[in-house]
Amino acid sequence: MQLLDGKALSKKIEQKVTTQVEELKNNTGLVPGLAVILVGNDEASSAYVNMKKKACDRVGFYSVTHEMPANISQETIENTIQMMNNNPSIDGILIQLPLPPQIDTTKILELVAPNKDVDGFHPYNVGRLTTGLDGFVPCTPLGVMELLNEYNIDVKGKNCVVVGASNIVGKPMASLLLNADATVEICHIFTDDLKKHTLNADIILVGVGVINLIKEDMVKDGAIIIDIGINRAENGKLVGDVDFANVSQKCSYITPVPGGVGPMTIAMLLSNTLKSAQINAKAKL
Repeated sequence: MQLLDGKALSKKIEQKVTTQVEELKNNTGLVPGLAVILVGNDEASSAYVNMKKKACDRVGFYSVTHEMPANISQETIENTIQMMNNNPSIDGILIQLPLPPQIDTTKILELVAPNKDVDGFHPYNVGRLTTGLDGFVPCTPLGVMELLNEYNIDVKGKNCVVVGASNIVGKPMASLLLNADATVEICHIFTDDLKKHTLNADIILVGVGVINLIKEDMVKDGAIIIDIGINRAENGKLVGDVDFANVSQKCSYITPVPGGVGPMTIAMLLSNTLKSAQINAKAKL
């Protein structure tokens, strides 16, 4: 069994981004800019935004966080997004989810300019992903593909089971795998007999937020396990959706939690923002 080390790979990607930011700055005088909207005081969201801010600082990005109270109006958020859409110093706009119940999340995500949608949530970018065209891809599934590529794991022709059908992870993950010529099944909360599907999988990718959902008897010998889940156990430790201690005895590769997919998400956010900045710089020439 070999660990897929997302922490180490994310550092390599950060170093590459840092070098390219310097090149962009020297050649054009431009610095990539990322703006984040954070609504309310959710502890996990605040911590994640703080991690993103530190990552931006490390690679030399300009970054700004618009912190808003939980009772904020739809109109105020919309006005802020429009302001950022029109700001030439901002290359990427990130809406930290979830948003409060009074906010129409779909409308907010659709308001972000597609060329600044570095999270890949706008229907324009979703459509380009599903049709195999270039665009911005959600950071977590994109990070998974980078991790597989780093370890020379070719998904072509492999049976891949994606557990979880969210718009943020499951669906784009399935699209990326399909685009790479994998055979893909998507399982979700209404799937009857999950084990029946996972037992046939060469690669299992799970991200649903259920501790120990994938157990040893659900995995065939030599399978590759990508644990995208992140949960806080009763003892306070961060754990994934896979029974790591037992499943790791059977699989060929597995991502640890923490240190697997998590760091790759932020690395891909940096990569997407740099990509946007490079496109914008060319447009200004």
